[in-house]
Amino acid sequence: MHAFRTHTCAGLTKDDVGDTVRLSGWVHRIRDHGGILFIDLRDHYGMTQVLCDPDSPVFAEMEKVRSEWCIRIDGTVKARDPELVNAKIPTGEIEVFVRDLEVLGAAAELPLMVFGDQEYPEETRLKYRFLDLRREQMQRNMILRSNVVRSIRNRMWDKGFNEFQTPIITASSPEGARDFVVPSRLHPGKVYALPQAPQQFKQLLMVSGFDKYFQIAPCFRDEDPRADRSPTDFYQLDMEMSFVSQQDVFDTIQPVVGGLFEEFGGGKKVDAEWPLISYKDAALMFGTDKPDLRNPIRMQDVSEHFRGSGFAIFASLLEKDGTEIRAIPAPTGGSRKFCDRMNKFAQEQGLPGMGYIFWRKRQERSPAWDRLYGMLKGEQAVEELALSDAIENDAQKRIIAALRAGDAEQAKFITEAFFGDHEAAGPLAKNIGPERTEAIRQQLGLGVGDAAFFLGGKAGDFEAVAGRARTVIGDELGLTDQDRFAFAWIVDFPLYEKDDEGKIDFSHNPFSMPQGGMEALEGDPLDVLGYQYDLACNGYELISGAIRNHRPEIMFKAFELAGYGKDEVEKRFGGMVKAFQYGAPPHGGCAAGIDRIVMLLAEEANIREVILFPMNQRAEDSMMGAPSEPIAGQLMELGLRLAPKD
Repeated sequence: MHAFRTHTCAGLTKDDVGDTVRLSGWVHRIRDHGGILFIDLRDHYGMTQVLCDPDSPVFAEMEKVRSEWCIRIDGTVKARDPELVNAKIPTGEIEVFVRDLEVLGAAAELPLMVFGDQEYPEETRLKYRFLDLRREQMQRNMILRSNVVRSIRNRMWDKGFNEFQTPIITASSPEGARDFVVPSRLHPGKVYALPQAPQQFKQLLMVSGFDKYFQIAPCFRDEDPRADRSPTDFYQLDMEMSFVSQQDVFDTIQPVVGGLFEEFGGGKKVDAEWPLISYKDAALMFGTDKPDLRNPIRMQDVSEHFRGSGFAIFASLLEKDGTEIRAIPAPTGGSRKFCDRMNKFAQEQGLPGMGYIFWRKRQERSPAWDRLYGMLKGEQAVEELALSDAIENDAQKRIIAALRAGDAEQAKFITEAFFGDHEAAGPLAKNIGPERTEAIRQQLGLGVGDAAFFLGGKAGDFEAVAGRARTVIGDELGLTDQDRFAFAWIVDFPLYEKDDEGKIDFSHNPFSMPQGGMEALEGDPLDVLGYQYDLACNGYELISGAIRNHRPEIMFKAFELAGYGKDEVEKRFGGMVKAFQYGAPPHGGCAAGIDRIVMLLAEEANIREVILFPMNQRAEDSMMGAPSEPIAGQLMELGLRLAPKD
């Protein structure tokens, strides 16, 4: 017999009844039923119920066993009584009567329980991650991750890509985040860097003639933690192709990513259409460059309806250059309680508030108007209407005037604004009047029971809050389809942006080809668009990529506009600059975040739930004690001295 097991804890069935077997695993749960011990024995593969009573020669030892002890048992397979069969597990028709026991590893008092759904502080879970990973959900998440990576490799190989491993120790590169630097012992005063991405190496592979490359690549960035981002390292599907356009990259990676979500998405719908949305339009409609298209809300610019209006705050804002008023439609959100709650949300986000209008069924309409409305429906002559005693106010006179002028659309508009079945409510509506609120309602396509929220100023000051408000509105009103994966390519990113000090810098990947080539770089840098693209899914960025700038003269000019002289470019990117002078092919590619993909597939809200040994929110490994104080000898070898703490 094998030293530890003849079967796994998921391997026994009714066919094994009567056999002597050996199992090894962890004690998941213990139940004492009047002197009979029932133990759920768990290993990586599943669970088997074992039992022991005073007739067993090891009963006394079994009574000492506790949760999470690692044990080996020998016993006889028995069939469960029909009424005791557990159909939820593969071994539910049998149990094993224990005849021998060996404790392979006793467990101290547990800082967290593996059995059950108890919630524990994240710090406890990360400090004792080896226990946390024994939990059923964590086991599922990590196996899912393994299967996703395997599927990615198979799909990329099937598409003719070759897998290569690029260096982990390299030179610093401006990838948009801080490097982790590694001091050199052999070259005192100099440092290496851990790669933020294999960017330069994969481009050099294209120059080397390999045509199609991919890698499951570790990347290292010294970043602030977030729920959807690891603060130190992460893994990505990195790929690059030669002689391709932007659309070629899309056509290559879409079936890979789409296939993953179909394979591991748990039956959720995977959208077949992946629209292309410009960065500018994404910012306008969604307030973010990673929109969640499951949410049907699309924000719109409604500035013209407030220009010169009675709402002084917005009217005066619009007198300043670069300002706008943006509306967030909220279908079914037309209650004062909900509107007040969203206004409070905006205040919690650091804004003064959020104006709103909601539409309700018109409460009062004069009998005279009902008579006039009936005459309009009867298509009576304009002259008859004008003489009717139903005409009693200016709005009705304006309707008649519009009809007399042959402007049926204007007549209809005034009718809806003043006498339609719906009326606008809220302080903002009172300030701008019925016609402006009706114009807003028609532009947004809203009706009775709906609402709209408004933010104004320079887009950069409120856009992010507007995007978050859109998400909250969609979720709270049940508008967002939770049973779906919705993808969109975000394209036409600006190549440059201004930093807080007004300096021009790269806004995205610095190695991207500008749309229009060298000619585009002769004008205003802020007008230059790059062949850069992101893939968004359900509100997360999954992929980022670009068609690369492979022309040295264009590359030097692009970096010059961002403040990098030719000498500095050659010093920092000498390998690539030199390579591009020897027949570089047009090439492009992208990188897909594996951690984030698995997070979506596992339906987790925090990326640490799908990483084996993640850092905490302070970028610390509380289990291994990193970062740690350096040993004096290490610093001496490197010729370093640490600055004293403040």
